[in-house]
Amino acid sequence: MPIVDLDPGDEAMVDACAALLVEGFAPDWPGAWSDLAAGRDEVRECAVAGWIARAAVDDDGTVVGWIGGRPEYDGNVWELHPLVVRADRRGAGVGRALVADLERLAGQRGGLTLRVGSDDVTDMTSLGGVDLYPDPLAHLAAIEDRRGHPFGFYRRCGFALVGVVPDANGPGKPDILLAKRIGQPA
Repeated sequence: MPIVDLDPGDEAMVDACAALLVEGFAPDWPGAWSDLAAGRDEVRECAVAGWIARAAVDDDGTVVGWIGGRPEYDGNVWELHPLVVRADRRGAGVGRALVADLERLAGQRGGLTLRVGSDDVTDMTSLGGVDLYPDPLAHLAAIEDRRGHPFGFYRRCGFALVGVVPDANGPGKPDILLAKRIGQPA
């Protein structure tokens, strides 16, 4: 399965990636990208110079997933944002391939760490719908997946849980933070 640069000038590719965002996030992250216009804005935001935006395509050129990455901390850290795979292709290795591709490219650009925030706005984990204070890290240490939250996917890709931001998306709606080393410090 080829993984190619996401071309912001290719309207068909932009629309396909935008549609994946809207469809992929609607069930458990309502309001993330509520329509195609918001999706297109996100795609174009990610496909800028200095950032990474890549699409996985079938042999016929159909976009089946895409990933974005942006540098932080003078390029030592890269944020993975977003990642989405077409529903009928989930579990087939597309997401893993996109993550591995992003790791490789960010590492080539000097990245040491890749991080991702994975919101829980619909109580998909034991962190959702509860007050995480006064000890958010105790809750994080005991995290349980209730119904297929992406943090499990990221852990299978080698990411470690590194933190949680309580109420990041409103009361009882945290952001779960994960990271992994992708390069070696000098």
